[in-house]
Amino acid sequence: MDKKTEDRIRQLREVKAAALKGGGERKIEIQHKKGRMTARERLDYLLDDKSFTEFNMLLCHMDGAPGDGLVSGVGTINGKKVCVYSQDPTVKGGSIGALHGYKMYKTVEQALQMGIPLVGLHDSPGARLPKIKESKTALGDMMEKSGGSIFYPNTQASGAIPQISAILGSCAGISVYSPALTDFIFMVDKTSHMYITGPAMVKSVMGGDISHEELGGAKIHCKISGVADKRFKNEKECLDGIKELLSYLPPNMNEKPPQKAMTDDSERLMDDILDTIPPQSNRPYDMHKIINKIIDGGSFFEIKPEFATEIIVGFARLNNETIGIVANQPMVLAGSLTSNSSDKQARFMRFCDCFNIPIILLVDTPAYMPGAPQERFGIIRHGAKVLYALCEANVPRIAVVLRKSYGGGNLGMGVVSGMGTDLVYYWPTVEVGVLGPNASVELYFGKEIRESNNPEAVRTKKLSEFTEKYSNPMREVSANWGIDDVIEPKETRKILIKGLNFLSSKKRPVRHTKHHGNIPL
Repeated sequence: MDKKTEDRIRQLREVKAAALKGGGERKIEIQHKKGRMTARERLDYLLDDKSFTEFNMLLCHMDGAPGDGLVSGVGTINGKKVCVYSQDPTVKGGSIGALHGYKMYKTVEQALQMGIPLVGLHDSPGARLPKIKESKTALGDMMEKSGGSIFYPNTQASGAIPQISAILGSCAGISVYSPALTDFIFMVDKTSHMYITGPAMVKSVMGGDISHEELGGAKIHCKISGVADKRFKNEKECLDGIKELLSYLPPNMNEKPPQKAMTDDSERLMDDILDTIPPQSNRPYDMHKIINKIIDGGSFFEIKPEFATEIIVGFARLNNETIGIVANQPMVLAGSLTSNSSDKQARFMRFCDCFNIPIILLVDTPAYMPGAPQERFGIIRHGAKVLYALCEANVPRIAVVLRKSYGGGNLGMGVVSGMGTDLVYYWPTVEVGVLGPNASVELYFGKEIRESNNPEAVRTKKLSEFTEKYSNPMREVSANWGIDDVIEPKETRKILIKGLNFLSSKKRPVRHTKHHGNIPL
């Protein structure tokens, strides 16, 4: 090898060694003092050992900004290929300039072309401040160099490949809109922040002080706004959560979710399941206990567990196959359907439909929450999203009504005939009807009860008679072709497995030709 070649190779190694240190040792130390990993440390933890192939590593290295503040490429997670990028706060604060934005765009585009999931690790204050020039406006310069074009491939990839975002620092402006277009957002408690404008800008425009946590912390977005899907104690737990979520998902819309051997018996009966549910329809119980008895042991990955907790959604395995669970939670608002629960339910079901994930509905609801607050929140519009999602979805779907389903609850949980639910099962303990038995008895017999010599005795008698005659699943299954069977509760798991096996060859129907539907957003 001649000296010139040796010098070039030596130079290459030096440049790459410097690039691996991002903004340098001092800035790396600052990142560590905040309790945060660097961009490369995050990727090292997330990806399988030695699986990462980096793109554009030396971009901007001569300007002292290696990679322009973004580490991007392709690697594997538990053997599955993913495209990834990780914003580097040690290089220009992780701000998004023209080439930084281009690399984000390129990473999403490559994931879409390869048909593999995208994972974005975000730690950026947003668009890089422009330099004012006479030749163009400051706004035009900012838009050109902000990486705003990332929204286009995010939108094209939506429904085609899974897109997962982790917020691992304080992110503002453009840095939160790209994650908002992805399927899932994970945050780290007391470390992650998301907002359109940070506390300083809020103070300058609105007056008053507000902290990063109060404005856009993980607790705010996981419990109140519903923007984020899950929060974790630290970065490693967050990255572990991404790994776990991906284990349930297919790489793209054309493939089925992966199987995983769970060693749980497909014929297992749940002899004690009724011990979990009070016989009185107005008594609460924790639906998580029912879910955990039905699914393959320990496989539930809940989505938005802190937001709109009156409904539970998440991924699980049943007979080693990925399923999506949608279940009312009687412990919260009696399992009523609300504006927020409708958004949560509709979005989750649409994701499942995109990626060939069968949906199991576990129903125990008194219907939509009544009252002025819900009407003013737009429950009609939000509830319509659920109806749209149910009628649009064509993956296998099975509903089991456990204890009660009144009025609009039958619509919102998809157990009304003609809404596309493939199989509907009732437990023998179910109460059904337009109204609950108490409300129905009051409506039909209220005057007679109040005018009787013993109102309480008459009310009890009427309630018993009404429940037995009109709110009885045995009567419903005799008259309603939309109910496929009344089943013994202990056989629920076994029957669901058989039902999914039967539906496994279900074909997606040909729809009316159109550009796309107009969901009531």
